[in-house]
Amino acid sequence: MNFIVIGCGRVGADLAFRLFKNGHQVVVVDQAQEAFSRLDPDFRGRTTEGDLLSLGALQRSGIETADGVAVVTNSDTVNAVIGHAIRTHFPQVRQVVVRNYDPAMREMQEAFGLQLVSSTAWGAERLQELLIDPSFRAVFSAGNGEVELYELLIDSLWEGRPLKDLMSACGEAGVVVALTRAGRAELPSAAQVFRNGDILTVGASLEGIQALRTRLQSGPEA
Repeated sequence: MNFIVIGCGRVGADLAFRLFKNGHQVVVVDQAQEAFSRLDPDFRGRTTEGDLLSLGALQRSGIETADGVAVVTNSDTVNAVIGHAIRTHFPQVRQVVVRNYDPAMREMQEAFGLQLVSSTAWGAERLQELLIDPSFRAVFSAGNGEVELYELLIDSLWEGRPLKDLMSACGEAGVVVALTRAGRAELPSAAQVFRNGDILTVGASLEGIQALRTRLQSGPEA
């Protein structure tokens, strides 16, 4: 696949090399030639120097045939403008993802209808989870950490109790994704009875997982 990375800071350089290592064709665009020194010495993609807000620079990067573009400069405003310009002038590009650094700027970027990744928001959310209780393992993060998939180990307190007794604690803030027993996963019903050692995979917000944590640890009779 053909990808363009706009901005060759730490994030852009690392992303470009990861894409290259996975066998993709990669073009990195930056307005400063010296920025390309951040790229791994083994990177064999193409680099293009030019004004990041120029349609000409985008065209020289081969955007007409790009499958996806990541806009990861150090300016949230510039990222939003470039992302919007690509969506407007090059609608054939299937995926445009922009970086968000300042959470206060997220609403502005989202107003453009752009797919964004906020390393700051995601990192803060993950740190909060680990500080509160690392026993609930997050295995996947959607969006910027607003909803995550967690694995919950069911202990003997819940042996013989139905799944619905546990999930009622979080209401609409959590949904069951799977129940794994003896290495085999299934889509359980609300009446599914727990056994000691079951692993329950749940999609939940932070509020939902906190409610589940309290309920799981206090036991079904609480």
